[in-house]
Amino acid sequence: QLRLVESGGGLVQTGGSLTLSCTDSGGLTLNYWAIGWFRQAPGKDREGVACISSSDSDNAGDPYYTETMKGRFSIARDVAKNTVYLQMNNLQPEDTALYYCAVSPLVQLAKRCDRTVPSDFGSWGQGTQVTVSS
Repeated sequence: QLRLVESGGGLVQTGGSLTLSCTDSGGLTLNYWAIGWFRQAPGKDREGVACISSSDSDNAGDPYYTETMKGRFSIARDVAKNTVYLQMNNLQPEDTALYYCAVSPLVQLAKRCDRTVPSDFGSWGQGTQVTVSS
């Protein structure tokens, strides 16, 4: 089974950038599935950030972004590295959260991930902390 691992979090100043990475600790491919990024701040619900469609022979790996993330965050795959990235730019204190990646088993999202509903995803990683200082 997939065992997702997030990395790349840290402490940055307002306006800074980070790139988060999501891969499988056992080397199982992520490329068949939609992969989502989510975040959760203390005392708040888990919220969707972005997701990307599968990058297999039938699907093009199209991205989807929660409206508030558009323009600052970018999701991408490196198929050769079996890694999904979340590039975060112009970070703000309100971006401070534990960031998770997860996989969706839904074929419709593999074909075109067009939503980041947490219940559509599973195999959650342990999270990586992003802290943005003011």
